[in-house]
Amino acid sequence: MIRYAILGLLHYKDMHGYRIKEHIEQNFGHMWSINYGQIYPNLKKLYEDGLISMTEMNQNGQKGPTRKLYAITVKGKEEFSRWLEESPEKPMLLRDPFLMRFVFYGFGDKNRFVEIIDNQINRYENDLKRRRKNLKRWDKNSIYVRLIAELGTSLNEMFITWLKHSKEEILKDERENTERGIKTGKRRIA
Repeated sequence: MIRYAILGLLHYKDMHGYRIKEHIEQNFGHMWSINYGQIYPNLKKLYEDGLISMTEMNQNGQKGPTRKLYAITVKGKEEFSRWLEESPEKPMLLRDPFLMRFVFYGFGDKNRFVEIIDNQINRYENDLKRRRKNLKRWDKNSIYVRLIAELGTSLNEMFITWLKHSKEEILKDERENTERGIKTGKRRIA
């Protein structure tokens, strides 16, 4: 999947590996996350397969290795077009370490978990500000880019609403348990 994301981004303009990763994280993080360990092996393989070209560039008097600028080739565009026309492999999966832990928060310190939820709210609110600002820029691109940007914004808004609701419910549950003198302990999964 990552190879096609790279090919797709290179349709817009030539990019360095760092910029490819940065672009995916900042603008498409709501779809999936990647790390540098995935970018460079994929770039190498795409280059070896003739799907992209690479130009080494000096860094204008700066120290360090030359930067590599990648561009999609005709063969890469053909491969990308074939991939676009296929049916998606499988449905969307949401993988989030926070959500995995959330299920088990009933076994730990409620005050700490409320702090973690507050941190998540702040993170998503900052992301939402950035996404809303970027919506204006994406509006000038194709309808598909704009619609994906709108999806990211909507998912962001949904998570903020859910996190705030969850925090209220947890605090309410804790107050009710305290009033009844019930110690919280192991609970069944509903």
